Amino acid sequence: MEGIHVIHEDERVDDPFQNTKERGEVARLWSREDEAIRCRLCPHGCLIKEGRHGICGVRENREGTLIPLTYGKIVSEALDPIEKKPLFHFMPGTVTYSLGGVGCTFRCRHCQNWEISQAGITDLSLRRLAPEEGVRRALDLGAKSITWTYNEPTIWHEYALDMGMIAQKRGLKTIYVTNGYITEEALNELAPMLSAFRVDLKAFSDDFYRSVCGGRLQPVLDATVRAHELGMHIETVTLIIPGQNDDPGEIDSMIRWVIDNLGPETPMHFTRYHPDYQMSEPPATPIGTLEAIYERAQELGLHYPYLGNIPGSPYEDTKCPSCGAILIQRRGYRAEITGLTQDRCIRCRQKIPIVLP
Repeated sequence: MEGIHVIHEDERVDDPFQNTKERGEVARLWSREDEAIRCRLCPHGCLIKEGRHGICGVRENREGTLIPLTYGKIVSEALDPIEKKPLFHFMPGTVTYSLGGVGCTFRCRHCQNWEISQAGITDLSLRRLAPEEGVRRALDLGAKSITWTYNEPTIWHEYALDMGMIAQKRGLKTIYVTNGYITEEALNELAPMLSAFRVDLKAFSDDFYRSVCGGRLQPVLDATVRAHELGMHIETVTLIIPGQNDDPGEIDSMIRWVIDNLGPETPMHFTRYHPDYQMSEPPATPIGTLEAIYERAQELGLHYPYLGNIPGSPYEDTKCPSCGAILIQRRGYRAEITGLTQDRCIRCRQKIPIVLP
């Protein structure tokens, strides 16, 4: 689970709605339908009446214009190891400047960051952070990238887009830690600035997505393929919940889908669940279940499976799929590159798909 640590106190926004429209912070990707607005940012496609907002809670129809209520307003910021996202093949050993806001397109009953993702616009103290200031802070802190995380970054579309374009010009990489519930139209807009798409594959069952998350599976798969086509670095994460999404046949289907659609070199993270938010049962995932998934992924031809939320696990190390040498050793969030020369295995010279700092 990602921890959220505030490292700067910014100016508190006493009125979260103040001057939003006047500053030109009008939403992108929407159209008028009769007396309502159709949002085209995520696959929910909310039809929003005057004075109301979409499922995400932060995009409001105000006098016939769609307003992104959280543009330039944050709840949390932190300097995180990139491995915490988790991203293992993208800038290993670096730190990333992480930003979080409020709201989400899903209602996951097991959400680990529910305090902010399920919060409303007036539930928490929001602080102003202009896109230019966010980039400056990232650079001053020695970060190599900016990550929009903790809650769902898709609903921050305009803010992330503006900050990301500045970040790219200043030499910073950019990352979405996302549930993948985003339209192709929105992804196409992000493509010029978004470097990595770290996506949750919460299950490989539409029933799970509908009953546990409040969404659908296919749009997540479609978005992930599109992000791959657009050249974004992809890594997937699946939180394995006993009795919910751990059926061996379902896991096999997920792994095969990744291999067939994203490639066998795509890192897949399988992480240990613990009870949280509205899901008090079942108990934590047995480590043996995760180890069996790891071994099965290798049998199916996946080159880089990983296990997470198991302190000290050797299953977080990156190994050469050709000779088995340890390339990157990880303990906690510390990563040591031990077996690579540039992007090749020192022992056998196998080329490793990895984005180095």
